[in-house]
Amino acid sequence: MEVKDKVFNAMFRAGKPIRTVEAAELAGVEKKDAEKAIKTLNAEGRVFSPARCMWQVKKE
Repeated sequence: MEVKDKVFNAMFRAGKPIRTVEAAELAGVEKKDAEKAIKTLNAEGRVFSPARCMWQVKKE
């Protein structure tokens, strides 16, 4: 499983806005890898930032 998918799944399971470091911990990856994954997920429109430094999965 790609890092991006691990981070997305962790964010989805959290079910609430979380910080990058929390997403990294939940996904079991390094913070810098989670930052890259979130940047990609944001560009793909799969996550958004509801508040400064917080990220959440978009509900479809």
